[in-house]
Amino acid sequence: MVLTFWDGVIIVTFLVISLIIGLYFSKRASKDISEFFLGGRNLPWWIAGTSMVATTFAADTPLAVTELVATDGVAGNWLWWNMLAGGMLTVFFFARYWRRAEILTDVELIELRYSGKPAAFLRGFKAIYLGLFMNSLIIGWVNLALMSLLQVFFDIPEDMLIWYIAGAMILVTLYSSLSGLLGVAFTDLIQFTIAMAGCIILAVLVINSEDIGGIEGLKTALPDGTLNLFPTIGSEESSGTVLALSLGSFLTFVGLQWWASWYPGSEPGGGGYIAQRMMSAKNEKHAVYATLFFQIAHYCLRPWPWILVGLSAIVLYPELPAADKKLGFVMAMRDFLPPGLRGLLLVAFFAAYMSTISTQLNWGTSYLVNDIVKRFTKAGNKQLLLASRIGTILVMAVALFITSHIETIEGVWKLLLEAGAGLGLVLILRWFWWRVNAYSEITATIFPLLAYLAGHYWLNLEFPESFVFILITTSIAWLVVTFLTRPTDRQHLKAFYERIRPDGWWGPFQDADTSKSSWARLRKLTICWLSAIIMAYSTLFLIGKVIFMEWTEAAIYLLTAVVSLSILLITAKQVRIFGD
Repeated sequence: MVLTFWDGVIIVTFLVISLIIGLYFSKRASKDISEFFLGGRNLPWWIAGTSMVATTFAADTPLAVTELVATDGVAGNWLWWNMLAGGMLTVFFFARYWRRAEILTDVELIELRYSGKPAAFLRGFKAIYLGLFMNSLIIGWVNLALMSLLQVFFDIPEDMLIWYIAGAMILVTLYSSLSGLLGVAFTDLIQFTIAMAGCIILAVLVINSEDIGGIEGLKTALPDGTLNLFPTIGSEESSGTVLALSLGSFLTFVGLQWWASWYPGSEPGGGGYIAQRMMSAKNEKHAVYATLFFQIAHYCLRPWPWILVGLSAIVLYPELPAADKKLGFVMAMRDFLPPGLRGLLLVAFFAAYMSTISTQLNWGTSYLVNDIVKRFTKAGNKQLLLASRIGTILVMAVALFITSHIETIEGVWKLLLEAGAGLGLVLILRWFWWRVNAYSEITATIFPLLAYLAGHYWLNLEFPESFVFILITTSIAWLVVTFLTRPTDRQHLKAFYERIRPDGWWGPFQDADTSKSSWARLRKLTICWLSAIIMAYSTLFLIGKVIFMEWTEAAIYLLTAVVSLSILLITAKQVRIFGD
């Protein structure tokens, strides 16, 4: 594909702006590691929330949605829509706690919550395991998606793609290592705006093209059932582009996955870069607002431009083999964008890529510096800042190495999902149950890896049966270990309880009245959580029905959204979740 002069101008301008922002915030980022990794804990909710959304909008996201839609219709998106319940859980039960903890990374919480050598070991292990290994896998799959984009657009030889990715990562490393989280967050704001604008423009152009003929033309051309919002339950195989799930698969996706497994961006109880953004917010109120905005934007507002292009790709490129369905989005960019807009949408993809990579580099390095270098050495402020910049380069190098060995995005996705199966419940309960200890979390972190090997190579299980096997065996293991080992030191637990003031089962530190009011508050927070889930799903489906001009169902979803929002606001006011 040939880019015009104006396409090139748009791309170069965007890259220069990103570097200028990095230079602008470099002085503030050089004050200390709190400024470098948390932006001085002063981000307003709309910047922190947008940064969360931008990070989860990577170069692979529109391609993945296109593949899901081409294979299983709109209902295929339940593969990730199901995680909304876990995200809303973070909003109402954990956002305040993360901001209240006044820590630098979510891994630091380990020694705030647990005591002794087991806590020190767990903190160091997870800093390397999550910050370097898991983080590099995430970066690797994002790199793989950008490689697909570059190959289709520019016909770059496969053996040369890794060098183009290396160049892109060096650029991102340059501005993220200069500016720290503050620069990353502000570039996220610009990058997300550009990325969404580009995707909306593409969707409008493709839908209104002569090949599609508008929404009515699209609906007429699509196979029956493609626009269904819900899968067919009880069948083992999908038919055409209608997602069909066995009951076991449906229960795994909807009933287990969102709370049972550690997964980047959807960690049960919050965690990772989501926790980083909550901890960087101005106060607890801004942390809650930021996380709520993220859930609504992530699940309700963002998907439909991708879905529309994905649906159009079914009509436009029926000859694409199953393995290449995701490329329908990129081919639509190539075929339907005029000069100038090609550069804009390429910038949109680069923006999506850069926002994700810059966050992953900053977040992963925060573990290495705060939870390894600072925790286990006597490094001063200057040494820690130097380590932050060197650590960013180290994470980049390891991620590039892993990228060169990844074959499929789906393989990485399943590995991450299963390698954390069973850990989720510990990450939730450590806030609410005093009896959970460091050995519980060590077991829940390491045992899934052993169960993964046993399930796949001994029992020959396949996903989702393997996921359920790992979840059950891990849950049994950590519960047994919990009751066979001593609880966290009583004075250490008391300090944690007084600092966080968590609800739940904290019997040794609660009197009868405190316990009663705590459980009453949890019941009302549960109402907030459930009503927010219903509101978000109703809004998601409402937008889809309006797009496809199905007005009766749109009215039903609108009424449901309004009622659930009213319940949410009334109950939230009673527990002051959004402040006084």
